[in-house]
Amino acid sequence: MRALVFEQFGGPLEVVPVPDPAPSPEGVVVRVGATGVCRSDWHAWHGSDPDVRLPHVPGHELAGTVEAVGAAVRRWRVGDRVTVPFVCACGRCPRCAAGDHSVCDAQTQPGFTHWGSFAGLVALEQADVNLVALPDELSYAAAASLGCRFTTAFRAVAQQGRVRPGEWVAVHGCGGVGLSAVQVAVAAGAQVVAVDVSEGALSLATAFGAAAVVDARSAEVVEAVRALTGGGAHLSLDALGSPSTCVDSVLCLRPRGRHVQVGLLPPSQGRPLLPMERVVALELEVLGSHGMAAHAFPALLELVSAGRLRPDLLVTRTVPLDEAGQALLQVGQVPGITVVTSF
Repeated sequence: MRALVFEQFGGPLEVVPVPDPAPSPEGVVVRVGATGVCRSDWHAWHGSDPDVRLPHVPGHELAGTVEAVGAAVRRWRVGDRVTVPFVCACGRCPRCAAGDHSVCDAQTQPGFTHWGSFAGLVALEQADVNLVALPDELSYAAAASLGCRFTTAFRAVAQQGRVRPGEWVAVHGCGGVGLSAVQVAVAAGAQVVAVDVSEGALSLATAFGAAAVVDARSAEVVEAVRALTGGGAHLSLDALGSPSTCVDSVLCLRPRGRHVQVGLLPPSQGRPLLPMERVVALELEVLGSHGMAAHAFPALLELVSAGRLRPDLLVTRTVPLDEAGQALLQVGQVPGITVVTSF
């Protein structure tokens, strides 16, 4: 097969022939139909993830068809259309027993702990725990956005953030996760203020139902969000992952508001100085959100099948594998989600 490989952090990204993977006894190999180009892949290439070993193939937002099945797999057959969370759980540890697969003690992550989906084939572990069947009407390109960005946003807004109808939700950073969060919050009956520095990203946020937008290049973000929401957001998400957006997200909350950190915050880029005195005084909640377990996908897929959520609208560009390296270098510069669709 062909795969996008880098041999040094921050080094060249080249499409080269590599050996086909084989399934482990409890795993499968999936022929990739589409894979998203995510900011987390950029972090892996940049050297921010300690799990990555060189040489490496990135890619973790994938959808495709089961190509080979391990001897111990019971639920899946060759030809099944599937996707997978970017956190693959072991299914055996205490966290998994409690249903908390996103914080599994022995998790694997394609594109991080092992070679990922910028390739014709990808190996996935513990298939009976982690694979998710795709509706026939959902394209591979749209499904690829579910495995990380849309599911991450869904869990952050609906489950960790506990959004309620009529609440104000601030979304800081309108890349793939942020725009997904806008859709999820609007579908839940909330009012959204979207914050970004890109005119194109803010236009998409408006198209997806945001009640107001804030251009962070020309406005004082915290004051603007507080004014637009009548005293502060009930729920605020840092969907970008930077010290400044994290702090802004906390500061723009009203009393007893909830901040959810979604975007990665690599220590190499600086740590946020959280205003803990405000957290105490206003009884704020500071929460993290890390993907979504396979067993939670049905609720999301029901909303997609009903047309209440449209992950397909997030896909604004498709590219072949030969252009995936350049797309990875440009991640965050093109509004919406870029998806690799030919290998």
